[in-house]
Amino acid sequence: MPSPLFRRSIWTITGLIILIAATVAAVPFIASTQIVKDRIAFEMSAWSGFRVSIEGTPDIEIWPVFRATLTDVTLTDWDDEKGSPVIEAERVEIELSALSALSGNVDFSDAHFIRPTLRLKRLADGGVEMPHSTGGRLSRAIERARATVASNPAEPDLSALPDDEFGAVEFIDGRVVAVSDEGEDELLSDLTGKASLPALNKAGKLTATGVWHGEQVAIELSSPRPLMLFAGGEAPIVASLKSAPVEASFDGTIDMGPDAHVDGQAKIVSPSFRRMLEWSRPGILPGSPVGSISLASKITGDLSRLKIENAQVTLDGNPGMGILDLSLDGPVPALSGTLAFDTLDLMTFASSFAPMTPANGPTAAEIDTSFSDRINLDLRLSATKATAGSIALAEVAATAQVKGGLAAFDISDAEAFGGNVQASIRFDRKPAGTQAEMRLLASDIDGGAFGTAAGMSHIVPIGRGTVSVILHGPGLNWNTLLENANGSVAATFGVGAIAGLDMPAFLKRTADRGFFSLDEVSGGTLPVDGVELKATISNGVAKIDKAEARTPTSRIWLTGIVPYVGRGLALSGAIEAKEITASTSTTTTPVAPAVRPTAFFVGGSWSAPFISPLVAPVISSPTGD
Repeated sequence: MPSPLFRRSIWTITGLIILIAATVAAVPFIASTQIVKDRIAFEMSAWSGFRVSIEGTPDIEIWPVFRATLTDVTLTDWDDEKGSPVIEAERVEIELSALSALSGNVDFSDAHFIRPTLRLKRLADGGVEMPHSTGGRLSRAIERARATVASNPAEPDLSALPDDEFGAVEFIDGRVVAVSDEGEDELLSDLTGKASLPALNKAGKLTATGVWHGEQVAIELSSPRPLMLFAGGEAPIVASLKSAPVEASFDGTIDMGPDAHVDGQAKIVSPSFRRMLEWSRPGILPGSPVGSISLASKITGDLSRLKIENAQVTLDGNPGMGILDLSLDGPVPALSGTLAFDTLDLMTFASSFAPMTPANGPTAAEIDTSFSDRINLDLRLSATKATAGSIALAEVAATAQVKGGLAAFDISDAEAFGGNVQASIRFDRKPAGTQAEMRLLASDIDGGAFGTAAGMSHIVPIGRGTVSVILHGPGLNWNTLLENANGSVAATFGVGAIAGLDMPAFLKRTADRGFFSLDEVSGGTLPVDGVELKATISNGVAKIDKAEARTPTSRIWLTGIVPYVGRGLALSGAIEAKEITASTSTTTTPVAPAVRPTAFFVGGSWSAPFISPLVAPVISSPTGD
């Protein structure tokens, strides 16, 4: 039989359990009478420094976490007479201390904002201004930290930083909007994340995800001394941004003082440089994305100028190194510097700021120079090897410039086709519209290699020579440019040959006095002493001023027009025999030409020329028989 002491112990334990259970059960009822919304609003105001108002009655929960749920919560600036909310949330859940609640006090550590909206002020220059409170424990803690920094900026006394507990603030499905006289425009949506700071003098971390310009973005920030940054001091920071258009990271120190300074390692990776620019500043570059980019470097500087040192740059798989300078104190960002590559795709690089190739189909891509209004670019490039479409180049020196309506890409020196090449393309916005200019000077080159790269399948000079092309005209789009271009084309080649012309077969077909395709007599090679071409281009039509090939026995010439529209040919030409001489030991006697003059017409198209003889040749022997 149990002893009286044992029974009393059982009853005592049972009574304590009942008392604890009753106390726990009574907490919501006691709290509902002690923790009124005005008290919660007062504590939130005292902490944040904003005027806090709560529309609904707090809903107190005890399990699984002791919390109060608030509805229709707004935070406004005390000095704002209009009472426009700085932050408003459909619901706020705050985790409370049960012991403090029983005594009528509000002591919370964590807050969860459900569907909050943060309103930023839109400035006249298009930027935004973050809201700032004029009081509150958080603001006072920042002021104390600012005083600590001001007393010794070089080595502030970190032990003097306030150690107030902060906790964590979580936000779910929030928005950030910019407010102006014209109304509101949404900057961020679907914003979810958490700011964690156990105490103001401890390490802090922010993680957040949201949608910006239509793309999902994830951000992480962490610092061992975030309060130092808030107070305008220096502190280490690790930051990262991840999204489909770009990923970026920074690991270093930031000084938020009057002379704000940054020093650390940065990295940016984007699968498309063009897409990254379009996403970061909508409308900056119309058109399809081209070219991937990655940049890893040490960056130093202030808010007005950043120096990018030991930059490791990869453009569309082509690695390079250099030094860059980014200036932010002008009306638009300005980027200048020097980059050196082992290999480089020049077309991909240049296409980052202007369409470089004509579009297929009736609707050509518009050549848009609006990019030049949003950034100044001045880059010096070099590459051991490079490509421009199907053209291979070596030892390339080039420049890229973008500024105030001008977009230009120049190759000042390069080795190609066994010789030297200089080229440039520029688009310049004028009052009458965008004007475009293209230049090419190829000196001491192999004509056969040049013809192959240019896609010329008929009558290609083989030998050393020089080619010059100058085109300029309205730059609305590539078709407009080529259809209305003005300029000139010139080429001079020395001793060599013309590939794709069988002269005996050509003379035989003209003797038959019938139409024939140039392809039918393209199976041979004609030795020449020289080739010369001069043409004037006016409104997209090339007028042949001089086209002449000289062989040991004849002169072949062409004249006429070659329009760009329709790709047609309207040329006339002739083969004129040279007078040759026969020499003996004592005399030099003229000999009748081997071939009498032969005239012909060239029609058809660029890709399929045909020949129509006008005068049939008479073939005779060298002795005149």
